[in-house]
Amino acid sequence: MRISGYRTLTTVHEWGRPVGDANGVYADGNVPVPIIMVDTDEGITGVGLGPHTHLDTIFAAVEGEDPRGVTALYDRMLRQTFKAGHAGAVFGTIGALDTALWDIKAQAAGEPLWRLLGGRDRRVPAYASGLDISLTDEELLSLYQVYARHGLRAAKIKGGLDIDRDRHRLTLVREVLTEAGHGSRPGLMLDVNEAWTRKQAVRHVRELERTLDLTWIEEPVRRWDAEGLAVVGRGVRASVATGENLTGLEQYRPLLAAGAVDIVQMAAVWGITHFLRVSALAHAHDLPVSPIGTTPIALLHAATSVPNHLISELQDLQPPLGVSLDLTVEDGAFILGDSAGLGVTIDEDAVTSFTRRPDDGMTAETPNVRPEHAGRRLLAVADHGAASHRQLTP
Repeated sequence: MRISGYRTLTTVHEWGRPVGDANGVYADGNVPVPIIMVDTDEGITGVGLGPHTHLDTIFAAVEGEDPRGVTALYDRMLRQTFKAGHAGAVFGTIGALDTALWDIKAQAAGEPLWRLLGGRDRRVPAYASGLDISLTDEELLSLYQVYARHGLRAAKIKGGLDIDRDRHRLTLVREVLTEAGHGSRPGLMLDVNEAWTRKQAVRHVRELERTLDLTWIEEPVRRWDAEGLAVVGRGVRASVATGENLTGLEQYRPLLAAGAVDIVQMAAVWGITHFLRVSALAHAHDLPVSPIGTTPIALLHAATSVPNHLISELQDLQPPLGVSLDLTVEDGAFILGDSAGLGVTIDEDAVTSFTRRPDDGMTAETPNVRPEHAGRRLLAVADHGAASHRQLTP
């Protein structure tokens, strides 16, 4: 079997409501989802979700190769970008191709990927994560009631702009999950997407911890600030979770060496081989791992095979337009199916016929663009529901 070519598509995830975080909001709820489809000379096609950046250059490392040698091909792709660097979107392209190759390998074996990777149990524990910073109280309650009906008993909300509002919203979600769990204590997490300084992080979380039991605080300071993350970890009771924006083992190593992270995270877009390697590194430090992502199905398969998987993020119960998943959500967990490979089916006609395209997410005031005054706010942000957050600064 040989890799013969690739195709690219871009679909959209239609949330039906605004979605975002402390950095910004997709006001129309339409988020672009790039897709790479890798073809073989035996008619098997693999699917990966991720960027198309420098795709021709990276694909040259795998073209004509046997896709079943996926881990060696992953390293070939890293070497292919040696001078330009393999961080950021380029790493996402490598991850999308890597995922597609794993999909091909499992399809060729006639097995679901979770079984090929050595997983024993198709059930992957999940927590709810609504990208919900702009929702009203009523919308927030309605959303987490839906999650609760699917058995989820842990939730992560977006915040970081106002202590009082974060406390109020966490309390609302706690009440929904407590009621659904017949009085059992739910897991509560807060994600601030690198919005704070070290002192802001400790002050904000310690104030919340006066009345709330936080399981973790996510990305309290900048992703590379090993010393700062360690300072936050020592100053609060909650665990510190981070890593979704790190690319390559070399970026994790300083954080682990500094004792700066308690929950090691990886983004679904960075691919399966990356997840497996970071999981092994975290396991060597006795740390749990938790995948992040809108459509994390590839890392769910991989999570079944690592001993230190804790829980995976469930953002939306509906997949992107034209994407079908052999996957259900029941009793607080993702349940992977028996389809060979990833269990991802792409309706190319549905994707190509869709005419109302979202922007690329790189315009101002979306979650992908860091606000000018992030980390330098003196007072709480005045308007949390607007797509553009008005900031009160010193």
